[in-house]
Amino acid sequence: MHIQPEIRRYSYRLAATMALYVVILIAVNLWFRRAPPHGLLAYVAAVLPAFPIAGIFVVIGRLIVELRDEYIRMQFVRHLLVATAITLSLTTAWGFLEGFGLAPHVAGYYAATIWFSTFGIIAWVAAIAAWRSCRAAR
Repeated sequence: MHIQPEIRRYSYRLAATMALYVVILIAVNLWFRRAPPHGLLAYVAAVLPAFPIAGIFVVIGRLIVELRDEYIRMQFVRHLLVATAITLSLTTAWGFLEGFGLAPHVAGYYAATIWFSTFGIIAWVAAIAAWRSCRAAR
């Protein structure tokens, strides 16, 4: 199966950014457990894992710009929008539940986890649907 060059570049960029995230997250966690930083350094260290997450959105944006197939680009953007809508809906609903004392507090960084999980599920379901459609066309 032929993989488009822009998809290959996206995969490498995504893998590199996720690897950087894992390394930074582990390092910061170990740092805070063994010899916690203080003052401004603690704040800087605490937000370091957020930078690779932001980098993932840059990687996604580059893919949208680089995609040559307009149909695939449109599908990709639609998946992004659905993942965003689901994530915002879930986190907003949970926020109201928290606000009325009906649910425990959940750390805000879980919003990214929800978004990435939702996006992955949507892409997976779309790939299965496309595969079934191709099989049915034979």
